[in-house]
Amino acid sequence: MADSLPELTGDDQELLSQAHQTALRLREELAKVIVGQEATVNTVLAAVFSQGHTLIIGVPGLAKTLLVRTLAKVLGWKFKRVQFTPDMMPADIIGMELLQQDSQTGDRKMQFVPGPLFAQMVLADEINRTPPKTQSALLEAMQEFTVTSMGQTHHLPRPFLVFATQNPIEQEGTYPLPEAQLDRFMFSLWMDYPDADEEVEIVLATTEDSESEVKAVCTAEEIQAFQHLVRRIPVSRHVVRYAVMLARATRPEGDLTFDFVTDYVSWGAGPRASQHMILAAKALAVVNGEPAVSTEHVRKVAPLVLRHRILPNYSATGEGIDARAIVTRIIEEVSEPVATYR
Repeated sequence: MADSLPELTGDDQELLSQAHQTALRLREELAKVIVGQEATVNTVLAAVFSQGHTLIIGVPGLAKTLLVRTLAKVLGWKFKRVQFTPDMMPADIIGMELLQQDSQTGDRKMQFVPGPLFAQMVLADEINRTPPKTQSALLEAMQEFTVTSMGQTHHLPRPFLVFATQNPIEQEGTYPLPEAQLDRFMFSLWMDYPDADEEVEIVLATTEDSESEVKAVCTAEEIQAFQHLVRRIPVSRHVVRYAVMLARATRPEGDLTFDFVTDYVSWGAGPRASQHMILAAKALAVVNGEPAVSTEHVRKVAPLVLRHRILPNYSATGEGIDARAIVTRIIEEVSEPVATYR
């Protein structure tokens, strides 16, 4: 079947320009606090524009918390940080029913007191340090945008976005997220050490008797309009087919399987990976002010979408091969499908 790519309407083209300009201003404000990390900043902006929850993995001291807190400030969103601990219960994050007394009538009744999840941006710090029951409560909120307490459903504010952090080094006493729960995150973002020059700038900026101030550059309503625009960005069939091919290539048994995948992978990515690759590619196009999605957009987001959805087997672990290396090899091996146009 030939590809036919619809064009954006005049209103959407104007909205695309506004979204691009907003992304530029967001980058400028973030740069006042965050040194370097251009690729990371681009990813978190794509996460915001696509409403994609993000798992951030990195050693301590790489400004993961600072990045998310600053992002909330420049967006003008209500922000909450939750430090996960082994003794944390679901009610500690979603809220609970408490006996309240009416100051006028003196009547007492049970009333729901919202927890820290009732914010627009939530930072779940060290999510793997809390038991599965509490992890599940958070992940239900991420998927349904609601929480349930005493049989009553409560809606979370919109927009709503979760950034969760994990320390890749210290694993003692942790509760690793099951694969089904990892699949709820659109991105798995690995933050690496800064280079030498960036580290010098970081030390200079953080040891002075001053603090950089950032300001909000847009409203929540504008971001929601951009999020709807992302869904309307056109994408051709061959670009979608490329994303599907990448996802299918991660599966050890299938119609597009390489020997190294069969040798080193226990489970591959499901259909949600293809969906997230296309949605993330659309968001990246909007952030860059581009009116359509290309296979290059898919290639850029594929490692972020795929690597937490691949489960390496014992052979891979024994040979020191991790999911990142497998995804890199898959992207190198999978050829783009041929595009045909009317």
